[in-house]
Amino acid sequence: MVEFVVHVVLTAALLIIVSRAVQGVEIEGWGPAILGALVLGLVNAFVWPVMVILTLPITVLTFGLFLLVINALMLWLMAAIVPGVHVRSFAPALWGSLVLALLNILVRMLLGPGWTA
Repeated sequence: MVEFVVHVVLTAALLIIVSRAVQGVEIEGWGPAILGALVLGLVNAFVWPVMVILTLPITVLTFGLFLLVINALMLWLMAAIVPGVHVRSFAPALWGSLVLALLNILVRMLLGPGWTA
């Protein structure tokens, strides 16, 4: 349970960093960030696999780069669900998902493979 809470808070912190780094991604505070982290986890658990399967041909044709588009759509979907989180258009969602992925890689490198956000 403690690991789950740490995971959610860490993801919320990364979302706040993304909102500061990417113009067009706005998070109004820690409350929306924590709720956004929870919703993003659910979206990535349930919607992301379906999207990957449905877009498998284009993902193969683009050598996996289309996964960035799917990640951007998941971030955009999370913003549409969570009050206090705003993503203005697809371009900030794409940049935000890229920054979030890079931050996740950095966290994984610093904390070890068991800690992913």
